[in-house]
Amino acid sequence: MGRKLFLLILVTVGLTPGSQTVIKAQDSPNLHVVVNLVQLNVAVTDKNGNYITGLHPSDFAISEDGIVEKAATFAEGNEPARSLSELAQKDAADEASGDASRHSSDDASMQGSSSLVSGANVFVLFDTSDYMYRGFVFAQDAIAEFIRSLEDADKIAFYSYSRDLSRAAPLTSDRSQVVQAVRSTVAGDEAALYNALLLTLKDAAHNTGRKVVVVFSNGPDNSSVVPPEDVAEFAQSAGVSIYMISTRKAQLEPVSTAVFERMTAATGGKAYFAKDWRDEHKAFASIRDDLAHLYSLSYYPKPNANNGWRAITVRLVGDQLKKYRVRTRNGYRPQPSRFSSEEKTISPGGTATGMQ
Repeated sequence: MGRKLFLLILVTVGLTPGSQTVIKAQDSPNLHVVVNLVQLNVAVTDKNGNYITGLHPSDFAISEDGIVEKAATFAEGNEPARSLSELAQKDAADEASGDASRHSSDDASMQGSSSLVSGANVFVLFDTSDYMYRGFVFAQDAIAEFIRSLEDADKIAFYSYSRDLSRAAPLTSDRSQVVQAVRSTVAGDEAALYNALLLTLKDAAHNTGRKVVVVFSNGPDNSSVVPPEDVAEFAQSAGVSIYMISTRKAQLEPVSTAVFERMTAATGGKAYFAKDWRDEHKAFASIRDDLAHLYSLSYYPKPNANNGWRAITVRLVGDQLKKYRVRTRNGYRPQPSRFSSEEKTISPGGTATGMQ
């Protein structure tokens, strides 16, 4: 019996096995290539911080370690991420019908097939350590308001932490369940922020599509065994954006302030330092607006011999767009993956079996 030749190329870069695609070479039924999408959350603003909307895939140029990459899927806001071929078909249909709208999420002709999930998976991580004895109720109010204000397409999980992590509400669309979990929290003991954040990121990484973690922290970490640099690198490699809301108490700690700012910037998120409970509400409202205006882009990375840190650059194309600012994660480190003896062909957005 002749030997079958299988070529397996796998780069784990920010999506779960559910986002893996097996591409079969048409001229050889026994040749298979396994790749993962690199998922990017991209914000585009002007010099005043106003969001730039209505951009198209052709307006973005992506490179990895200087290698020009081709976008595979695209979406704006909470609309479903779609392949560029689908978007091209829709553009042609819109042009033929005289419809100027480029991305109608309720277009019946675009439903099903390879459309991906819409909305974001939002993991809220609340500091319930002894730093939170003051202002605890105000923080709960701000978080509950944020949860209720998110788009209907978004799914939300609520975790809290002091020395240990509590997964109070798993990822769900049920706002009342999450708000009830927020109201049930009580103040605890010492703060192990980076331990809890790493565990939250690992949970978030198991989901496809846009993934963000929103942290409310009232003070520095005084109990973790995980260094913040490791946490930030995992978030970058998993494609999870981190948003941090902290208070003046944390801002009095220069090291924590610098860490929060570096970590959020590296993952494409933001850091906020609230002076009072009013600022807390404003910070959560800013994050909500950011999530609603993010562009989602993904690409299959071209062959790259670099197994270490890979730098990602996203820029806008054209003289009219170069004046705007782009915010996204700045890179990732490919993560090792293990294979079982089984093999299964997977469609985009499906569930992988036979690969771990």
